[in-house]
Amino acid sequence: MLSRRHLIQCATGMAASTVLPMAMSAQAAESDAPASGAAQMAASISDKLFDSDGLARPVPDTPTISDLAKGLDRTLVLGGGGEYYVAWYCGFFHGLLEHGVDPTIADLIVGTSAGSYLGSSLLSGRFRQLRTEFEFFSHFPGLFAKLAPVTAPNASQKRAQEINSSVKDGSPDSIRAIGHAALAADNHLNGNGVDRLAWLLTGDSRSGWPVKKMFTTANDCYTGERLVVHQDVARKNNIPLAHGAAASSSLPGIIGPTLLGQRFCMDGGISKTWAHTDLVAGSKRAIVITLTNGYEGSLLSGIPHNIHNEITALEATGTKAMLIIAGTPPGVSLLDPKQIEPALRAGYDRAKVEAPKIQAFWA
Repeated sequence: MLSRRHLIQCATGMAASTVLPMAMSAQAAESDAPASGAAQMAASISDKLFDSDGLARPVPDTPTISDLAKGLDRTLVLGGGGEYYVAWYCGFFHGLLEHGVDPTIADLIVGTSAGSYLGSSLLSGRFRQLRTEFEFFSHFPGLFAKLAPVTAPNASQKRAQEINSSVKDGSPDSIRAIGHAALAADNHLNGNGVDRLAWLLTGDSRSGWPVKKMFTTANDCYTGERLVVHQDVARKNNIPLAHGAAASSSLPGIIGPTLLGQRFCMDGGISKTWAHTDLVAGSKRAIVITLTNGYEGSLLSGIPHNIHNEITALEATGTKAMLIIAGTPPGVSLLDPKQIEPALRAGYDRAKVEAPKIQAFWA
């Protein structure tokens, strides 16, 4: 007899295999073709049952002032990039603080994946703890590998990873295809394992959403909707800060999915927006930090992005933007704990260059 989990995996896998060919077709990234009757019915049911949770926030197609940032002065956007980027951020913000630059003066911080952990630790006063942890792991990468194991993928993980890397656009169909495969993946790091890692990296697991200025991003695996978590909706849906960060970094076929309220969610980077800069549109000044430009270097999804286009759209709303691209050495695995030490050093060295520019920008 088939197990309940196997039945769910088979059903979800068939859904992914049905959606993927549509995602791979030559239609435009955001096709306006009518959805099938079944897809319309599913969307209608989801809208009826989940709209009231306040988590879904569509990515606008044209430059639009965000109600979250309108009237704010300084905002900060932190993109994602695996444990490499968590370590890079630790070195970078350590260096900024040494040079007298305090990132917590930002009126709003949007964090995706690695950026969700760093923003959370900065605003909750736990950054020193996180930096110390990563300095420790830089000497003992094998211990971090046991906390976040990335071993040879099984068939279900490989399917999720290959679909994620193979999509050619950021359409809802593509994102749903990735999400369905993520739901069906038997990952090594799920459930309590995700909670433990998130607690370690944020220092918070059950105390709610302690900082009003922190916003995290994720994507609903079933509907493909972009989700944004902040204090108001977090308290409404009983979402701890650690879960917001864990969901934002739940990379398909590697970790998670993670529950936000009643939605199973995957990495915030699985989106048609590279850094979710639209959420700070309308603020006076925004600093945007990403690992790459979105189409070159080490990437964790096949969805094409271009951060320069996002910056152009952001500035079209009246926001003055400063872009910092961290960059990675060629061939670096973003999920290799052995890269923690060089990433810490690279971030720290980069802070020496960027600190005076940030001071002048935010002065």
